[in-house]
Amino acid sequence: MKILVAFLVALTIFGMQSYGYEVFNIISPSSHGDNVQETVTIDNEKNTAIVNIHAGSCSSTTIFDYKHGYIASRVLSRRACFILKMDLQNIPPLNNLQRYIYEKQTLDNIFSNKYIWVKYNPLESLITDIDWFLLGSPIEKLCKHIPLYKGEVVENTHNVGARDCAKTGFPGILGISICADIHV
Repeated sequence: MKILVAFLVALTIFGMQSYGYEVFNIISPSSHGDNVQETVTIDNEKNTAIVNIHAGSCSSTTIFDYKHGYIASRVLSRRACFILKMDLQNIPPLNNLQRYIYEKQTLDNIFSNKYIWVKYNPLESLITDIDWFLLGSPIEKLCKHIPLYKGEVVENTHNVGARDCAKTGFPGILGISICADIHV
């Protein structure tokens, strides 16, 4: 009987986590020698992951909205939002992101070279007629009153230069570089 009660208590605790949301705080060294703080909120009910990177002028917020199928990154130093249709073949499922974050926190040495390069043309990719219902309310809250640009994944990256790029996403797990004026 005691084993059954303990099992039910454990099931309740872990079951509540899968339906609610979890917040992870990760501090990682940067290439400049200082620390970068990432706060990741995973909301299983809304099927979203929100990544806040606190790195001074390189700070950003990225929303992975699995329900609507979009990724949006707001790069604070550029006062702009970049949106990308989520490619589920290249973006890990939400439960895998949770596992990667847990491994990064506990092992402190996980590194993934999975990286997505996104290009946009400031003159041609500005979205002026925005359907917020299609994009979802989390992305609307992030991007509503600033310019919104449509990004495009770059498949052939051997000629991509990192000039004029902003790094967003999950550094060390799934990085995203958003670049203007790149030549592929």
